[in-house]
Amino acid sequence: MTEGFDTDMLWDEFHRMVNMNSGELRAYLLAEASNEESFPPDPDLGIDELGRGVLHILSKRKGDLTKGDLKVMRQVVELVETMGDRTDDDSRRELMSVGHDPLRG
Repeated sequence: MTEGFDTDMLWDEFHRMVNMNSGELRAYLLAEASNEESFPPDPDLGIDELGRGVLHILSKRKGDLTKGDLKVMRQVVELVETMGDRTDDDSRRELMSVGHDPLRG
């Protein structure tokens, strides 16, 4: 849907920042959504919205991106750039919720 140089640059930057594959991210998000007491009846209810957006984008081709996808991609790139590669527990969890594991090179 959306084409162009900016989209190409954003696509490349997003995929450089998101260093977890869709299976790893899904497993991480589901584990985070389940708390120690119980797993929610609908696992998506406990999954971070931005993380769901990343999963959705990872299943797409660049030519199929929507304006909403581009917004999510920009948010992820900005978050990772802002936070850097912090490895304290809270920061690492936040980064991993969008597919960026700061412990990976």
